[in-house]
Amino acid sequence: MIPLYSTDQIRQVDEFAIKQVGIPATVLMENASVEIYRYLEEKILKGDKEKKIGFICGKGNNGGDGFAAARHCINNDYNVKIIYLGNEEELSEDCLSNFRIIGKYSEQNKNLSLKKFSGIKDVNWLKDCEVIVDAMLGSGAKGELREPYKSIVEKLNKIKAYKAAIDISTGLDADTGFGETIFKSDLTITLGEFKKGLFFSDGAANSGEVVKGGIGISSSFYENLETNDYIIEPEDVINILPKKEKNIHKYSAGKVLTIAGSGKLPGAAILTSKAAMKIGAGSSILAFPRSVRKLVYKNLTEVIVEAYDDDGKEYFSPKSISDIKSRIKWADVLAVGPGLGRDKETVEGLIELFKSTESKFKVIDADGLYAINKRYKELNLRKSVLTPHSGEFSKLIGISTDELKKDMLQYGKEFVIETGSYLILKGAPTILFLPSGETLINSVGNPGMAKFGTGDVLTGVIAGLISQLKNIEDALIAAVYLHSLAADLLLKKFTEYGYTASDISDNLPDAIKFLRKSFA
Repeated sequence: MIPLYSTDQIRQVDEFAIKQVGIPATVLMENASVEIYRYLEEKILKGDKEKKIGFICGKGNNGGDGFAAARHCINNDYNVKIIYLGNEEELSEDCLSNFRIIGKYSEQNKNLSLKKFSGIKDVNWLKDCEVIVDAMLGSGAKGELREPYKSIVEKLNKIKAYKAAIDISTGLDADTGFGETIFKSDLTITLGEFKKGLFFSDGAANSGEVVKGGIGISSSFYENLETNDYIIEPEDVINILPKKEKNIHKYSAGKVLTIAGSGKLPGAAILTSKAAMKIGAGSSILAFPRSVRKLVYKNLTEVIVEAYDDDGKEYFSPKSISDIKSRIKWADVLAVGPGLGRDKETVEGLIELFKSTESKFKVIDADGLYAINKRYKELNLRKSVLTPHSGEFSKLIGISTDELKKDMLQYGKEFVIETGSYLILKGAPTILFLPSGETLINSVGNPGMAKFGTGDVLTGVIAGLISQLKNIEDALIAAVYLHSLAADLLLKKFTEYGYTASDISDNLPDAIKFLRKSFA
């Protein structure tokens, strides 16, 4: 796991290094600037001296980092333009030092042009730059951008250039991952350690590739900081994949009962029940309405269909539970919800099912989530995994999606701590929330996953892995990662436009094989 930190924690380490260890702040800034230049060279410039680089520098230490990094670009014979905001008396001490150096450089170097920002039209001066570097505000900024920063960012985002952000994109909250107006970067060179807001929500959408630039502080300083937020790495997954013993059989390899689908929505049930087997469960049974069972029979060969009496209504109801009671007892895990529908009787049946299966592992998705909306406090969810997307989760806890985005991690943590449940918040990226208060952010996946059915497949993958591992946390880490890895590997054959949820399910064995080869 890669640990993620808050801005307060990063600041604590900086202050410790300056005040207790005695490293001057100017030295930390110079170290940072060397790293910024190194990444600009490695990722973008690549020795092409014809490329013109534009910096836009603010009044604080982020601006100081920008001035110092620009100096290294000049020293290596690149053409540089710098727009700076504020008067000398407004600049922080270390920013001012590097600004004055740049001022001296401008008197002697033909490849440096310096302009003080006086109005939004000045941003057009950077239009001929192939690279634009954001060094305006940094990770300490909070709240909606004020002018002129808001208009500057909007203008910069319209310029066609490769864009890089120093530490964090202007307009993005480094803790909450939220922002109204954000500099959209292709590369973020974050300083010291990884800030959590870079890796989810608006942060993930606007940060591009994120790399870590050292500032000359030992990594051991950060090891003493407590964090509950992490990024999942492939090493975490390979170590927890279920082992298939030689004496294993189909019932000891994991038993999944999927309660999903209806006459109106049979496809989701097929996807979920098949995915459980594709990820290695030994036996998968689908509970489905008897009156329309033919809708799924022809598409399921390995999965057993257990038809329950539905009085011709084509959906699940309280009466259906008695028909599948023995199968519920038989199963290691219940996968509940996809395609069940939202009829009043279905909702009543699901609430009854959840109350009568408190001791069972359950994965609850889609219409199962709808059934517990605003009623989750009535239920014991301590062995349950809930898999909503942001819209479903917002409804579940009674807030708007806009409100959720403002502090997604906090809302998710509060929910799992209150309920004791496990929460998979599906999105780009998907985030795992554990009852301990920890959050684990998925590190793989691509935009092609935004299609009907991918969530249904994930439900089956989670249920299949829980049935084998009997450990929810391990199963969730492996399930979320492998589901997305399977999608990423499909890009070798398809574009993000061309694959489907079924393709992801079918590619799960290849994802496991790929992971094993990577660590062979």
